[in-house]
Amino acid sequence: MIIIILGTRPEIIKMAPVIRACEKDKVEYQVIHTGQHYSYEMDKIFFKELNLPESNYNLDVGSGTHAEQTAKILTGVEKILIKEKYGKNDIVLVEGDTNTVLAGGLAATKLHIKVGHVEAGLRSYFREMPEEINRVLVDHISDYLFAPNENAKKILLSEGIPNGKIFVTGNTIVDSVYQNLEISKEKIADSIFKKLNIEKGNYFLVTTHRQENVDVKERFLGIFNGLKRIYKKYELPIIFPIHPRTAKMIKKFGINLNEGVKLIEPAGFLEFLQLEANAKLILTDSGGVQEESCKSDHPCANPKI
Repeated sequence: MIIIILGTRPEIIKMAPVIRACEKDKVEYQVIHTGQHYSYEMDKIFFKELNLPESNYNLDVGSGTHAEQTAKILTGVEKILIKEKYGKNDIVLVEGDTNTVLAGGLAATKLHIKVGHVEAGLRSYFREMPEEINRVLVDHISDYLFAPNENAKKILLSEGIPNGKIFVTGNTIVDSVYQNLEISKEKIADSIFKKLNIEKGNYFLVTTHRQENVDVKERFLGIFNGLKRIYKKYELPIIFPIHPRTAKMIKKFGINLNEGVKLIEPAGFLEFLQLEANAKLILTDSGGVQEESCKSDHPCANPKI
């Protein structure tokens, strides 16, 4: 049995091709959804748009500190793994670098269930990022490490991980973008542009949600000041799909939105693919959005560090 554990937008998108492959090849699997992204827009809409079956379990852990969230996921996943009597002949698959990945991997390995890490070996070498801690720890407890490229494999080898555990598979985001870009063109067409009253190629697309950017007032204000300068120079609308964390901090800091910045609810994956593919420039601190923009051959800038 393959147990796929996910809980965030990027994980749903990146594991969709794996789920489809299991369906196609009639491989037995289950999906545990931790509910780390806790609104409909950030969660269920992606299952619906990507034509994925509903998860077998949903933990609904929601928000909290890193410790609180990780603990809830760890105990919740452990209970399910014990209930289902999974063991040495089964494998838990996790993807990326979230608290879901760390907690899911820990729960499995402590029960002597094999762990496979999709997107293994990526490093920012910035230990103040919680995601960096998560990805390093998960790599070192995994039995199978699915590296997206040869450089990631070299990093894993340099950290003492045996060569026999590492498999260079490419990145599943490539499959997801290629599988869904044409679908998004057919289903979405021009509807998102009409709804937002924007023209293709004549807008900027912005996303930011990482705590090092939005939880520090001076840095967050710096991002908005940068957007203000962009609008002043180009006079093009700035489309900003708002992450719940980002919306919370805008309210907390009392930030006034700049002229030209249009906040919108989190877009579905198909809509977002069209927004990415037709933006003049994408500015994001999301690793997944950077990968998506690369595969859609669109310019992208990163205000993360």
